[in-house]
Amino acid sequence: MGKQEKTTKTTPDSAPTLYVQLHGEAVRRLEPDEKPLSIQNEYLSGLGFGDPRRVQDEGLDAEIGCLIRFYAGKPHNIESSERVQLSGTYNVRKGKMQLAVNRWNRRCVILCGTCLIVSSVKDSHAGKMHVLPLMGGKVEEVKKHSHCLAFSSSGPQSQTYHISFDSFTEHLRWQRQASKMVSQRISSVDLSCCSLEHLPPALFYSQDLTHLNLKHNFLVPGSGLVELQRFPKLRSLNLSSNCLREFPQAICDIPTLTEVNLSCNHLTSVPSAVGAMRNLQTFLLDGNCLSALPEQLGGLPQLAYLGLSFNEFQEVPTVLERLDSMERLCMSGNSLEVLHLQRFRLLRNKHVDLRLNKICKVIPDEPDFLQHMTHLDLRDNQLLELDASALPHLEVLRCDRNHLHALKICGSHLKILHASANELCQLEVFPIPGNLTYMDISRNHLESLPEWVCGSKRLEVLDISHNLICELPVWLFCSSSLRKLLAGHNQLRRLPERLERTPVEVLDIQHNQLAELPSNLFLKADSLRCLNASANQLESLPPSSLSEDSHSILQELYLTNNRLTDKCVPMLTGHGRLRVLHMAYNQLLSFPASKMAKLEELEEVDLSGNRLKALPTTIMNCRRMHTVLAHSNCIEVFPEVMQLMEIKCVDLACNELSELTLPENLPPRLQELDLTGNPRLSLDHKTLDNIRSFRIDQSTTPYSANEGPGAPAVWSHGCAETSGVKNKLCVAALSVNHFCESREALFGVFDSDRNVEVPYLMQCTMGDVLAEELHKSKSEDDYMTNTFLVMQRKLGTAGQKLGGSAALCHIRHNPMDSGGCFTLTAANVGKCQAVLCRDGKSLPLSVLHNISVAPEYDRVRLHKAIVTEDNKVNGVTDSTRIMGYSFLYPSVVPRPHVQTVVLTPQDEFFILGSRGLWDSMSVTEAVEAVRSVPDALAAAKKLCTLAQGYGCGDSLSAVVVQLSVTEDCCCCCELGAPPPPSPGLFPPPGGVAIRDTLPMPSSCSEISSEVSTSEMSSEVGSTASDESPQSALLQEAGAGVPFPLDARGGAVGACALHPTLLSCSFQRQLSSATFSSALSDNGLDSEDEEPITGVFSNGSRVEVEADVHYLRARERPLASLPPALPAPNVGTLNEGAELVTSKAEPVNKEVEQIDGSPPRGRPSTRGGDLSIRTLGKRRGNGSVAPHERSHNLIEVAADMPTKKQGGYFAAPAQPDPDDQLIIPPELEEEVKEIMKQHHQQQQQVQQEHRLCPLDQPPDYYYDTPL
Repeated sequence: MGKQEKTTKTTPDSAPTLYVQLHGEAVRRLEPDEKPLSIQNEYLSGLGFGDPRRVQDEGLDAEIGCLIRFYAGKPHNIESSERVQLSGTYNVRKGKMQLAVNRWNRRCVILCGTCLIVSSVKDSHAGKMHVLPLMGGKVEEVKKHSHCLAFSSSGPQSQTYHISFDSFTEHLRWQRQASKMVSQRISSVDLSCCSLEHLPPALFYSQDLTHLNLKHNFLVPGSGLVELQRFPKLRSLNLSSNCLREFPQAICDIPTLTEVNLSCNHLTSVPSAVGAMRNLQTFLLDGNCLSALPEQLGGLPQLAYLGLSFNEFQEVPTVLERLDSMERLCMSGNSLEVLHLQRFRLLRNKHVDLRLNKICKVIPDEPDFLQHMTHLDLRDNQLLELDASALPHLEVLRCDRNHLHALKICGSHLKILHASANELCQLEVFPIPGNLTYMDISRNHLESLPEWVCGSKRLEVLDISHNLICELPVWLFCSSSLRKLLAGHNQLRRLPERLERTPVEVLDIQHNQLAELPSNLFLKADSLRCLNASANQLESLPPSSLSEDSHSILQELYLTNNRLTDKCVPMLTGHGRLRVLHMAYNQLLSFPASKMAKLEELEEVDLSGNRLKALPTTIMNCRRMHTVLAHSNCIEVFPEVMQLMEIKCVDLACNELSELTLPENLPPRLQELDLTGNPRLSLDHKTLDNIRSFRIDQSTTPYSANEGPGAPAVWSHGCAETSGVKNKLCVAALSVNHFCESREALFGVFDSDRNVEVPYLMQCTMGDVLAEELHKSKSEDDYMTNTFLVMQRKLGTAGQKLGGSAALCHIRHNPMDSGGCFTLTAANVGKCQAVLCRDGKSLPLSVLHNISVAPEYDRVRLHKAIVTEDNKVNGVTDSTRIMGYSFLYPSVVPRPHVQTVVLTPQDEFFILGSRGLWDSMSVTEAVEAVRSVPDALAAAKKLCTLAQGYGCGDSLSAVVVQLSVTEDCCCCCELGAPPPPSPGLFPPPGGVAIRDTLPMPSSCSEISSEVSTSEMSSEVGSTASDESPQSALLQEAGAGVPFPLDARGGAVGACALHPTLLSCSFQRQLSSATFSSALSDNGLDSEDEEPITGVFSNGSRVEVEADVHYLRARERPLASLPPALPAPNVGTLNEGAELVTSKAEPVNKEVEQIDGSPPRGRPSTRGGDLSIRTLGKRRGNGSVAPHERSHNLIEVAADMPTKKQGGYFAAPAQPDPDDQLIIPPELEEEVKEIMKQHHQQQQQVQQEHRLCPLDQPPDYYYDTPL
């Protein structure tokens, strides 16, 4: 792309062209009637901000550039421009290097599409051009010449061009792009997400082009799409997500097209000219506004796949009856209410997808007329009953998540049946499905297994979990085909004794009422590889063989939460191939060493929650052992597991260890060592810095209402985290017992599916954001909501493509309540949830937001998003409210569900858990599991262990906060006194340095965090702002609220539960939050394998670049504060009109520093001067912001912010040796001269700025109409 794309030349008579960029992706040109300020306000309002004044303040924050930014002129994106075309003027030589007749000449070279184009410099556009097709050719380095590449075409008459580049950087760039072209098997070009408004002219020299991808651009019907007819071999064209709004009729004249994708373009109609595409086989029109189809569409003889999902059809179009070749029809997400099977008489569709409609009734038809349909998908509708017996050739039926009470199916050809999450009491299939291989009827109301199942001789997978089945039929384990049986969460009391060499490999019978297993289970089920019998009432185990020789191939055995004793341990010795053994929370007193010696293949063992006093010494024989979990026992001696070279995780928390003996050289793969909850253990943990996650008890005290040493605790907490099977810890927990140095507490859990960056960043930052919002937000309901919304921009570039769930619980005294009761405010997005135990019963504090919730689905449909077959928005996430994933806005937003409850003496504890915990157990089961556990840490450990024993393989995090709220915790303020302001960040008296007064970590399961006071960059999101969040409080004080101050600036007469209020300015301080998270893979993500910028890991010590604000006392008469400004007009903000403010008197600009450094020379933003000073700043994101007397300024277009490969945020961090510039000796003098010239230019620019009048803006500012 040329220079003109970097900036747009402007004249005094013409304003520059304005562009908007959302979440760091494509850049769109603004229409003449579009106003940047209005667009920005609409974006922030859609994000969740409700207060117009807060919308304005957020728009002035520089960090918002990662979400939305504006440019004067089109910025240059290096990555996308390289995919469009590479061009330059270089020395070129044609033919072989050995021929002396060929000389080097200066030529204009373009790499675009699948071709290399070489032309003369003078006549680059009108002269002769040499086009070299590269697909199937070669790109090789020329060793005899520096920075030289040889481009060769394929075929017997191949040609070669040698190009000498001016620098190694250009050499690499051309080699990388050309290598992709020559390696392609088909002639395809991918120009998606390149902000294209017109097709590049050089693209049309690729005459052999067959596949062209133009999705996610800004092409319109008149933007050169007619030129696509110049590709004589074009077969596949993708124009999805271009906002065409009108069907591009030019593509109807391309006879070679076989596949066209026009999804998500807001199309309202399809023209009749579409009938000319006689070779069309796949036609995708999903995510538009179509309600009818033209009759000419029925004339496409080869059309086999038609996508009409997420449109506005109310019935199946009749024109489809004429499509004889169509096999697949997708109409999910429309408005069909009644399904008339008679409409499918003349249709030849084999696959019919009708998900996510409003179908409440299916009207059957005669079976003789519906013999062509083989696949029917009716998931997520409103069906009460379904009679599919009229479909005699039906092979696959999916009717999950309806309200079915009865289901009838013709079983002649049935192979797969999905009918989970219904209310089925009756399931009829006739005739017996002899071809049935897979059946999922879980989460229904079945009391017994249908008898016809015994006749399914090919059934391999049967899922009947979460039903009401009391007994399994005798013939079930006699099946010769059944490989996997899932029968958990039923009411089984016993299993059939008759086993005839069953081929079952996976048997899941957890959460039943089994007291014993069949005595011949392991004798007859010789193919059994995995058995999960957790959460039963087992007291013994069957033998593995009748002799010493055993042929058992059992590899995974889960027996968690039973009643097993030491007598069952000998029964395990026959399973010589056992790799995973979970026997947590049983009644084991010992594990004989002789028995452990026979389990040499063990890799993972969990013996937590028993009464073991020691682990067997023969565990050393298990050379492949990598995980040993034995917390919550009575172990006194540390086992010799450190001699195992493969060991990765050792958890001996909540035991009775008193000493620890470690070898000189720790195992090389050791990553986690948890020794918390051992009060007698004394250990210098600094010697274990090489372990990624090392946890040991810290000196900490729970919070009590009174500061006396013998006062009862109001709350105490415990945290637990475990890695998943992929050895990545994609969760994080936050626990602050003394939040804001006051009578508050903050707890949180953060989770993501695949990345470690987003949970860790939320853990490090979210508490500080909430502390700010306690002062900024005007109402009790807004501060928690705004915390999540502000955190969206704090995620920076990490939140553009990645995301995660979050749940926060904030305990505080209600300052508006004269009774002074504690309140618990909970908020969540995604699948992290919180639950409160009140008087032994579970009280959910969270809500899941997905497409199953009607308002959420309507919002997703309103914005024309696509819900894929796995119920994920655009195939990314199944949560419609979640942190991050900003590229899915407005379908996915971070606005949380917020719920506030007043704590009472009946409240026992509350739990915060990650996604994996709640996928494994219900909130009621979680409450019952830990209600009898007196220690919060042991309770959190138990929840994670139970989830793992129930089969969870994901990362897990749980926080348990035990409560002891009594009547003595109430406030003793005078009834006549006004309520104090919301508690927040308060400094120690006398300006004591905060570094020395930090409380110790408040949980023994937490790692110590060394938090740097350096400020994060805007890409990550700083928790600081240039404006003081105390302004709202100062305005209230200036309005006459009587708060008498003592000599220290504190409020006189406040009770012990209400902290003092200080009029002060913002200062930075070390965060008092303690974090309980361990970075997995040294902070690496599987996709990038590079450390997180701004986060430094050194063994068990994690340094995080973060900052938190602190309010510092500064004596100043309240009467001198200027009055508060009135709130701006809502209509003014939305319409994008100019903001007119009156000039105010300057206020004190001095800001006192904590370390005693000189005050900064920046204006204060207190009181009435807040809006003026804020609006007068130029924002880093280029959004609208007046500068002095000028206003409505847009960022000058330049190179777009680039994302570092492998790092999602760019914080000012320690220099990376790989990023340092290495200068060859021969170029050292030249580089010094260039740097000297650059330094002189910078000094000259600074001198010009000093001479620039205050009332005249610099040249790079533009007055633009908003």
